[in-house]
Amino acid sequence: MARKMYADMLRIRQFDTKVVELVDDDLIPGSCHEYCGQEAVAVGVCSALTDKDILTSTHRGHGHTLAKGGDVGKMFAELFGRSAGYNKGRGGSMHIADVSLGIFGANGIVGAGAPIACGAAHKFKAAGEPHVAVSFFGDGAINQGVVHEAMNLAAIWRLPVIFVCENNLYAMTTPLREVTILELHERAQSYGMASIKVDGMDVGAVFDAALSAVERARSGGGPSFLQCDTYRYFGHYSGERHMKTTYRTQQEIDEWKKRDPLDLWAERLIRGSICSAQDIERMKREVDDEIAQGVEYARGCPTPSPQDALEYMYAVNYPYTPAKGAEQ
Repeated sequence: MARKMYADMLRIRQFDTKVVELVDDDLIPGSCHEYCGQEAVAVGVCSALTDKDILTSTHRGHGHTLAKGGDVGKMFAELFGRSAGYNKGRGGSMHIADVSLGIFGANGIVGAGAPIACGAAHKFKAAGEPHVAVSFFGDGAINQGVVHEAMNLAAIWRLPVIFVCENNLYAMTTPLREVTILELHERAQSYGMASIKVDGMDVGAVFDAALSAVERARSGGGPSFLQCDTYRYFGHYSGERHMKTTYRTQQEIDEWKKRDPLDLWAERLIRGSICSAQDIERMKREVDDEIAQGVEYARGCPTPSPQDALEYMYAVNYPYTPAKGAEQ
């Protein structure tokens, strides 16, 4: 488990690093929202889940998808707009989903995944299924009404849902300190749910907190709220690299990078004799190869046919067609 968590974090870091290169080379259209620096949150939480558990993601969702088992090649294919992508090349970066893995999708609407997670959790509870739902969102979503409505509903119905707030201190360019007074997890306490603040740069700490919340949910203990304090190394989106923004100082960025989640975990693995420095280097080479193969696969996939442009836009039974013999 410990070695896998390092490999998973490394895969996320290398994936988003490569994506930015491809965006800058105009091989991937548009832009992306990088997850670099926040890897411990996605991996720590998803390591506590099973394939039957589900998650809802955010605009910064590559890390969540990969941590839950998403395929590198299919993700690159989606970003390239190829028909072999997760959404047949129609969704792009902010709409990657794989229901078979419990990934109910990224979402460009801030906080919109919270009620979706509650819906899935309600289904689990009503069906007597021992599964949980996880809603990832950032600190910018904590002031969205829909998030509070979802938390209130989850608490009242004691739903098996976990609200994971990735507190990277900034909502786009707005500092958290300017728009929120209380600690984020303290606001969740007002709904009567278990809540905790955890070091989001420590994958082990995140895993322990998530596992406790998962066990609580499975046993009928209701929802939990995890405040994971973390940091995005780059701007709100990839284009910000080419802008002269001043809302963060280089000193602040450098201080956070001293606690890089990959470096911290690698040091712990070596110190605990779980693996050697040579093992770490080998994992880096293996992930580099996986990323390169994923890009090669995606670039070789066909683009969607213009004749199929309206396919996959709706569920197969929409608009409603009565079954044969049914009343008209």
